[in-house]
Amino acid sequence: MIKRCWAGGDDPLMLAYHDEEWGVPLRGDPDLFAKLVLDGFQAGLSWRVILHKRARFLEAFDGFDPERMAR
Repeated sequence: MIKRCWAGGDDPLMLAYHDEEWGVPLRGDPDLFAKLVLDGFQAGLSWRVILHKRARFLEAFDGFDPERMAR
């Protein structure tokens, strides 16, 4: 059993996020830009809400490609 530093509850997406993404440094402009956009939408919401809608954000924001988003 994995020891976790915070309670993700029994939500599989939150558990996967904790185990595979939490605390892993982001490298490169595309990943950092995606995180910036998602963090901006998180204001006032829980990360769980944003995480569950991440696929829709990717779709709505052209995969977080700044050049395509600017058009």
